[in-house]
Amino acid sequence: MMGIEWLKPGVFFGSLLFALLGVAVFWVCFVIVDKLTPYKLWEEIVEKQNVALAIVVGAMCIAIGLIVSAAVHG
Repeated sequence: MMGIEWLKPGVFFGSLLFALLGVAVFWVCFVIVDKLTPYKLWEEIVEKQNVALAIVVGAMCIAIGLIVSAAVHG
């Protein structure tokens, strides 16, 4: 049972800080991958409807998210 332990200010703001840090690291990683590819990911996926690329980018996002969450969680 979790109780109200997570409502303590230190725990709450620590969780918020780590969540924001994780999102920031994820965003930076995604921008780096976008710059490393020879084409613009958003244009390829949305405008040209490249489903294969969308699946690869989705898998990459899941992988980066798992790595970031493992790094933040410890």
